[in-house]
Amino acid sequence: MEATIPATPRKITIEPVTRIEGHAKVTLLLDDAGKVQSARMHVNEIRGFEKFCEGRMYFEMPAITPRICGICPISHHLASVKACDAVAGVTPPPTAQLLRELLHMGQFIQSHAMHFFHLAAPDLLLGMDSDPATRNVLGLIAANPELALKAVWLRKYGQEIIARVGGRRIHPNAAVVGGVNEPLSSEGRDAIAAGIDQATSYMLLGIDLIRGYLEANRALAEGFARFSSGYMGLVDAEGKLALYDGAIRLIDSNGAMVVDHHPPADYLSIIAERVEDWSYLKFPYYRPWGYPAGAYRVGPLGRLNVADSLGTPLADAEFARFRTLGNGKPVEGSLYYHYARMIEGLYAVERADRLLRDPEICADAIRVEPPAVLNREGVGVVEAPRGTLIHHYEVAPDGRLTGVNLIVSTGHNNAAMNRAVELVAREYVDGTRLREGMLNRVEAAIRCYDPCLSCSTHAVGQMPMVVELCDSSGVLDRQCRG
Repeated sequence: MEATIPATPRKITIEPVTRIEGHAKVTLLLDDAGKVQSARMHVNEIRGFEKFCEGRMYFEMPAITPRICGICPISHHLASVKACDAVAGVTPPPTAQLLRELLHMGQFIQSHAMHFFHLAAPDLLLGMDSDPATRNVLGLIAANPELALKAVWLRKYGQEIIARVGGRRIHPNAAVVGGVNEPLSSEGRDAIAAGIDQATSYMLLGIDLIRGYLEANRALAEGFARFSSGYMGLVDAEGKLALYDGAIRLIDSNGAMVVDHHPPADYLSIIAERVEDWSYLKFPYYRPWGYPAGAYRVGPLGRLNVADSLGTPLADAEFARFRTLGNGKPVEGSLYYHYARMIEGLYAVERADRLLRDPEICADAIRVEPPAVLNREGVGVVEAPRGTLIHHYEVAPDGRLTGVNLIVSTGHNNAAMNRAVELVAREYVDGTRLREGMLNRVEAAIRCYDPCLSCSTHAVGQMPMVVELCDSSGVLDRQCRG
């Protein structure tokens, strides 16, 4: 982390924000007494993915959109193919649905494990004020090599699920319109199943770590970036957590139901987006409440606040403990995102086990052919590790895309992250005696939400392309920056 601090600080810039995916900075404006007056998180990547997809054939999108991100490509892959299924008007066979969800569980296992153990744990286990040179995964390895090895194994296991089902660990192309392109062999199923018990034990270890930290630091956990908001996530017909396929539920800050089982295809009737001139990342909000009152939170904390249950025994037992934290209302403290994240990781392992036990998982009926006549639009929605992910495609009769709209998990949380930054900065940053740990707490508030800024801005990248033209002797003649 680099903090630009004038001799008499009136503006502090934290750039880049570290241990997140993508590029962002934070600006803090101070008064003459060194107190924070305003704080903003600026997402300074370029948005553009939606526009340059126009003109492509709709069925290409499940292969194109995972390139938005190398951390959660499966989420884009599945949201995209669900939108394409809607365009084609097809329902994949049961085995294809099982394999897609298993792929999704692999994504959740690897993503949640990586964020908690590699990105968030250095703050929690090494301390917010520890030396920034070692407050990272390497420092964690030095402090607790056994824990670090288990964390690496857990992420690798999630990636192995993806590789077995999708053909490769990053940017697989398993899901196609109408189903999937390869069945799962019995050998592949058994290889995945062999790791279930070990993955379960490591997820439980992570839960013990974060629950122990939160209990030992109860006052910090209760007050750190705590604020009231709405919460949104997908649930099934019984109100249980639904990561692959569900309907939209939104509750208010008191836990009262606002929207329940809303069809994902009709998301535009309840969600709108706001643009601010200081960030490339849009600000979604609940349309009837307006902006900014309609801001809500998604992701692990949002999903556990809206769900009635999770649907697997070990995760439900931990979920019951989680629910007591709110005393009948939603759990509000941002640090509890880490606890919710690990409960979901445990759920993903248990759910993968259940999918592997389904006798249809290795069947050969994996795809139905799409018809020649297409619908003019399609919407696909899944829960990505970071929150609700929406892909919406409009197509011409020949299948070429005429419009693309992506509302990504981190975008839903944009207003919440800015609120968290402001609250933590006002509480902990003092310009008259500035310390690195104060600024790290501001970053830690952002890391609670595990933002993926490449996803949320569909980045072309912060760093420009540089084209250099040299003469025959190698001397630079001219330079152009893209």
